[in-house]
Amino acid sequence: MFRLFVFSTLLGCAYAGLIGFTQSIAVKGQLMCNDKPANNVRIKLYDDDALIDDHLASSESNADGSFNISGTDNEVTRLDPKINIYHDCDDGFTPCQRRITIYIPRKYITKGLHADQVYDAGVIQLAGKFSGETRDCIHRH
Repeated sequence: MFRLFVFSTLLGCAYAGLIGFTQSIAVKGQLMCNDKPANNVRIKLYDDDALIDDHLASSESNADGSFNISGTDNEVTRLDPKINIYHDCDDGFTPCQRRITIYIPRKYITKGLHADQVYDAGVIQLAGKFSGETRDCIHRH
């Protein structure tokens, strides 16, 4: 009897982990490099997890530096959304790309397939130095 209880509890937890509830997030902004539009810059939307982040969507900035990105995921817990921006602004000949991360406030998460509101990241000047900035050799175009 105890084994059946343990098995059904584990099965229920696994099922809940697979189902979760649908959550959506949307982000917009504009990327600049030394006051000029930064076009074709890679932006990726993630759910920040302890071990491996869940990739939700990828996009690139337009000719005017603007970007719009949105994604959806099924999670048992609330999403911890973030965008990573991969760029070469003010980078010279340094190998790999600069990567900055912007965490999106949880209040912009919508339950369901489509985001009800869009987080406006504003105008981001990529020529600056950012706290926590890293380098990334994997996420090229």
